[in-house]
Amino acid sequence: MGRRPTIHLHLPPGMRAKKGKRGHVWYYLDKGRQPDGSRPWIPLGSSFPDALRAYAEQVETVNVPPLTVPDLLNDWNTKTAATRKSGTLEDIRYSLPSLIRFFGDPPAPLDGVEPVHIRQYLDWRVAEAKKTKGKNNAKRVEEGKRPLAIKPNEGAVRANREIAWFSAAWNWARDRGITKAPNPVIGVKRHKEAGRDIYVEDDELNAILEHADEPLREAIELAYLIGQRPGDLRDIKETDIRDGCIVLEQEKTDAKLRIEVTGALAQLIARIKARKAKIEGVRSLALICNEQGQPLKKAAMRYRFDKAREAAASANKNKAQAERLRSIQFRDLRAKAASDMEALDKAQKLLGHTKREMTEHYVRKRRGEKVSPVK
Repeated sequence: MGRRPTIHLHLPPGMRAKKGKRGHVWYYLDKGRQPDGSRPWIPLGSSFPDALRAYAEQVETVNVPPLTVPDLLNDWNTKTAATRKSGTLEDIRYSLPSLIRFFGDPPAPLDGVEPVHIRQYLDWRVAEAKKTKGKNNAKRVEEGKRPLAIKPNEGAVRANREIAWFSAAWNWARDRGITKAPNPVIGVKRHKEAGRDIYVEDDELNAILEHADEPLREAIELAYLIGQRPGDLRDIKETDIRDGCIVLEQEKTDAKLRIEVTGALAQLIARIKARKAKIEGVRSLALICNEQGQPLKKAAMRYRFDKAREAAASANKNKAQAERLRSIQFRDLRAKAASDMEALDKAQKLLGHTKREMTEHYVRKRRGEKVSPVK
């Protein structure tokens, strides 16, 4: 009798999994000991769904276990990762653990997933988000920090994004013949999303700038002056400034821009370069950098901004104004930049929007449309 397996317990009889040097798992069919003494392993591939189909062709008398949702999600993520941008990859990897947790205990077969299960996931995800935030608030109170407000629909946006990725994986499986079942997401009403509508007033921005350190102050001023997303700001290098312009390509939309380096923007860049010139040792070419001349990463920028924002809110004695300060996010500077521009067509070009309607909605939702009184 062969040794009882202790890992990969989901595999059918005779199927083996072997991890390669780079961490990839390859599947084989173990034909067992042959009369000549050999024990051949027939390769089935590195994709578990494909390996199951190949296994079924080799072993017709054995019932092949049904493909499960966790199998599909992992295979879809692996197969499509090379074609995705870093931000998309990060969001998918953040979404998969919750999806696998819900659909993997016990593993749900693809043919058994129905629209009601999608509805259950959306509601479960909101409940889990509230539970997690409640635990974090309890920890914050123990540390003497202010607890964060729990919204009525906490986690709704996250739940919608995760189900959107679930739907994408399902459609991918249908295109490749992995399943013939209809997409269970179709027809399921998702959570209502309000979206952000905050316009950062000048005095609010100045209050945050007052408590910001020099690298963060430079990042905030640059974000306001050129109206780009935080990720695109961090990607700008000194070598991207040529022929009197900042030449960049937006990661999200691939829109290419040339922003003229004049006025306040020229003064800011000169100030940044002057600070970097005083730093001893090797300096990065990144325009937004820390005190050591190294790129200011995403987590560091967020930590510095949260710290300055909290300091500005704590210094404000008006409770309502303090809470509003705490609701401001770094990305709101992009909307402020567009709202403060007089010409909408120029704002559209600066933001990289393909349609004027997108910019109009973006600006009006934040600040409101300016109208005249009756008399």
